[in-house]
Amino acid sequence: MPPSTDRQTDPSAVSASLAAEAALLEGRLSLLREAIDTVDARIDAVSEALSRLQHSVTGPADRKPRSGEAGDTGTGRPKTKRP
Repeated sequence: MPPSTDRQTDPSAVSASLAAEAALLEGRLSLLREAIDTVDARIDAVSEALSRLQHSVTGPADRKPRSGEAGDTGTGRPKTKRP
């Protein structure tokens, strides 16, 4: 049976092809790592902003809720359940 002509049988050609593919994959890996670092930095920034916002909204534990906050109907009347 003759060897398949579809396959590369030259070891140096196979090595060169694998080295080229490895270089491409390393380049893609580098780009992905940079993208992950960017996303991590954005997550950290948003997390810090949300934390600051939460602290500015909640304030001291003993104060009364302002109009429009949770637990406040904004009408000066207590919430009532309706049938």
